[in-house]
Amino acid sequence: MKKKHIYGLKKNAFFVGLTSFFTDTSTKMVYSIMPLFLLSMGASKTTISLIEGIAESTASLLKAVSGYWSDRIGKNKPFMIIGYGITALATPLYALASMPVHILFFRFFERIGKGLRTAPRDSLISASIKQGEAGKTFGFQKAMDNSGAIIGPLIAFLLLYLFPLNYTNIFLFATIPALLGVLTIIFFIKEAKPKNKENTNRASLKQLPKKFYFFLVIIFVFTLGNSADALLLVKTSETGIDNSYIPFMYILFNTVSVILAIPIGKLSDKIGREKLIALGFFVYAVVYYFFGRFNTIGIFFFLFMLYGLYSTLVDSSQKALISDIVGKDLRGTGYGIYHAVLGITLLPASLIAGLLYDRVNSNAPFYFGSAMALIATVLMTVFAIRNNKKNKANMVHNIL
Repeated sequence: MKKKHIYGLKKNAFFVGLTSFFTDTSTKMVYSIMPLFLLSMGASKTTISLIEGIAESTASLLKAVSGYWSDRIGKNKPFMIIGYGITALATPLYALASMPVHILFFRFFERIGKGLRTAPRDSLISASIKQGEAGKTFGFQKAMDNSGAIIGPLIAFLLLYLFPLNYTNIFLFATIPALLGVLTIIFFIKEAKPKNKENTNRASLKQLPKKFYFFLVIIFVFTLGNSADALLLVKTSETGIDNSYIPFMYILFNTVSVILAIPIGKLSDKIGREKLIALGFFVYAVVYYFFGRFNTIGIFFFLFMLYGLYSTLVDSSQKALISDIVGKDLRGTGYGIYHAVLGITLLPASLIAGLLYDRVNSNAPFYFGSAMALIATVLMTVFAIRNNKKNKANMVHNIL
């Protein structure tokens, strides 16, 4: 009899996590030094934010398409192979860049891969697990993501320390784990979509519950103040810290996420996702306020730790919540729309933050982000109260 679990997880969930580990090792090697690479080309803060916003937002339109398409044809794995494959192909191309516009093109190409794979990947995870395990499983996914995000920046630091300002080595080395991620999908992950295409083809957006759309409104409000993490690294670099140590701040943030991801995922299975998401938004508001208020490396060290707590509270809980409230036949579509809202909103968010940074001062974008997070906290609290009342009403109705 074949072993169906690995370390208490379904085989698909485990190997999707391993794929994420390899890919995040690669992408975070690149991402942790990308702001420095762009600054070395003479890019402004607005340019850095705009590149991230355009790449994330435009490519994220594919997340809705790929999620809906995967639901229609009843398959996820092909989208994952192509999506992760594009990332592996795009990574070494950064070594050819000599102008910010080259980075924009390569980032856009690489983000197309993310757009194709993300919603089908989350849908495959949901289809591979039992009810009541979504928090734990997405917590594991988050832990593997962030483990790669620790190893990646650490390798980037070592390469920068040994070869100062030689970014080409990082881009080429980052290609190796990206390829390992693709091979993991091909050889170890199996399709988990329902084979009954008749039911899948009849699925429509009208079947998505109203509370899902309310949740998307909250995500839009929060993301409008959630500019690219690149600005956090830029602000940190302005404290006077040696540039080769900047990736360590990213390592600190991701270390906290790895330690807390699975415990918080399990906690969300017990007490509900909404409470943790609202708490995460509030933590974000505090972190961004103090990033605007201070400019010292000692305080930033503590803030990056809190930022890791925010990320753990919000990311896996949001995905688990979607798994809870969206029907099985529309999970790919639901995840696609969710990721598309995130990506589309990042364009104005990044543009606003970049302009505030360059035109007002370095504190303004963080105060703006803090204010939007507080509004999202209030909205998420309302969502939690309404959802709790509805659940109690349904329980009473079932008893009667």
